[in-house]
Amino acid sequence: MPNLKDTYQTISGMASGEFRDRGSKFIAYAYPAYNEDEWKAALEDVRKLHPKARHHCYAYRLGLDQNNFRANDDGEPSGTAGRPILGQIDSFGLTYVIVIVIRYFGGTLLGTSGLINAYRESTAAALQEANIIECTVEEIYRLSFDYSLMGNVMSSIEHLQLNMIGQNFDTSATVDLAIRRSEAAPTLLRLKAAIGNLYLEEVNEETEVEGLGIEWVETR
Repeated sequence: MPNLKDTYQTISGMASGEFRDRGSKFIAYAYPAYNEDEWKAALEDVRKLHPKARHHCYAYRLGLDQNNFRANDDGEPSGTAGRPILGQIDSFGLTYVIVIVIRYFGGTLLGTSGLINAYRESTAAALQEANIIECTVEEIYRLSFDYSLMGNVMSSIEHLQLNMIGQNFDTSATVDLAIRRSEAAPTLLRLKAAIGNLYLEEVNEETEVEGLGIEWVETR
């Protein structure tokens, strides 16, 4: 898969930060989240931790294509909370992250600019405390094969030093491989050649090896 991003940055665990303005207290919590269940669980955790907070605003960005995101103002004036939170996630170059900011009202209205600044600064404080890590984008492929190819498949995986993340030999023989995105296409060609006892020059994407099926599962 050429010209696709090969790495991404996220955070390794929860981090928090705080910002105060004219008596109002804003506490931000940043969590790694890889799917809907995880970001919802993080939001629920913060709501349970601060049940009396006036607002539980949040934003998240998931995935690698920039299209999976949400910004929620939770009762604050439109655009004053969720968007500034999301803006900081993007400024830090992160994905697979949700940041929830809770507010305890201090009695003084902050106005639009004050709210935007408070949600931005509290989010930045949490992300500055987070451990930011770079992860490799991997493509997951499932190999299905006849039992007669078992020896060839397993020896080829070992020879090519591939990362086997799953296997099933109950009703059929399958193994799951995680391959770095930028290396996926040439690696699959080498794998076909090795399993099928073919010269690499003879193999292309359309080449079929008898008794072997290769199916893309997901990107992670």
